[in-house]
Amino acid sequence: MKVGIGNISKRGGESKLWRSRTRSHIVPDRAPFESKFVDQSPWANLPPELLLDIIQRVEESETAWPARAVVVFCAAVCRSWREITKEIVKTPEQCGRLTFPISLKQPGPRESQIQCYIRRDRATSTYLLFYGLMPSEGEGDKLLLAARKVRRPTCTDFVISLAADDFSRASNTYVGKLRSNFLGTKFTIYDSQPPCDSIIPLTSQSNLRFHSKQVSPRLPACNYSIGTITYELNVLRARGPRRMHCVLHSIPVSAIQEGGTVPTQSAFPHSFDEQLLPLTGSRGNEPVIDTSFTSLSATPVCPLGSGEPLTLKNNAPRWHEQLQCWCLNFRGRVTVASVKNFQLSATGDLSHSISLEEQEKVIIQFGKIGKDIFTMDYQYPLSAFQAFAICLSSFDTKPACE
Repeated sequence: MKVGIGNISKRGGESKLWRSRTRSHIVPDRAPFESKFVDQSPWANLPPELLLDIIQRVEESETAWPARAVVVFCAAVCRSWREITKEIVKTPEQCGRLTFPISLKQPGPRESQIQCYIRRDRATSTYLLFYGLMPSEGEGDKLLLAARKVRRPTCTDFVISLAADDFSRASNTYVGKLRSNFLGTKFTIYDSQPPCDSIIPLTSQSNLRFHSKQVSPRLPACNYSIGTITYELNVLRARGPRRMHCVLHSIPVSAIQEGGTVPTQSAFPHSFDEQLLPLTGSRGNEPVIDTSFTSLSATPVCPLGSGEPLTLKNNAPRWHEQLQCWCLNFRGRVTVASVKNFQLSATGDLSHSISLEEQEKVIIQFGKIGKDIFTMDYQYPLSAFQAFAICLSSFDTKPACE
């Protein structure tokens, strides 16, 4: 009888130990990439001519989200589908569409603007960038980027991610951040990868990029300084509205000249290139905030031989006597007066040979349309990530500049 009881208790202990071991085991959230499975996929055996025609028809018919997700799904079928899809899908500069996550790092179209809006959540200090003219009732809008505001003793950080529930720099959804100085008058834009593929990291640690969430989050990701945003001091409040200018170290001033080009990123790190995650983010979980304060690269990154970086300056508003307020022509995209509203255009002198038309063109505009709802419209040579970072700087409180 005692032996039986002992065996039962021993088996119970073993089962508890087994359950504890299974609970402590960490299962990756995504299955590893298996080349053998992709090579054996029956869909990979389609004739290339037929496959090319199918994907071309899909890409031409699905012009807007959420239907555009079908193009992403085609690229996720197998390797042959992915290679053909990547060849067919053009950059936002060429087609004016956002498809893969790398589109958020590529410049927008030259002759038109990509229209988005930002939703602010005061309770969680998060800012969500959506693709579309204005919010829809069904909340089915396309989430492009998300940012979380983190206050520190000497600065403020805006951590930018592809997902609305993961802001850790150890995650493969991390795309960059915006950091302010103590007064909130100067901001630095950091990118998680070089602005173009030809740039070689300066330090051996710059090659560190996280391909899974199993890497310790205390190890900081690499950051490349690609731009600065400065607000002029206005302590006596005698200069009117805010004055700001932005210097983009990753974009040469020659990019806005005739025939000029912008260094363009072609792909995310290896993990993103293989998985081809769609432009989406989940909700419902508490965001994870990275606690690291250091960065591996604090110097601006400029392409070799690019010359002087591009400088943007806000368009000065005019005083309206009847309305008794400062006004700017946002062409119907801004409906609420706010100190945060701005328009940025390129600045230059005679040595840069920038035409008057290019100097008057509004490259990015940002403004309020409702409670915690703001519009963001941008175009070439800015990318969605750069434009979003510039707009985030307007959300930080600046008593010395207003």
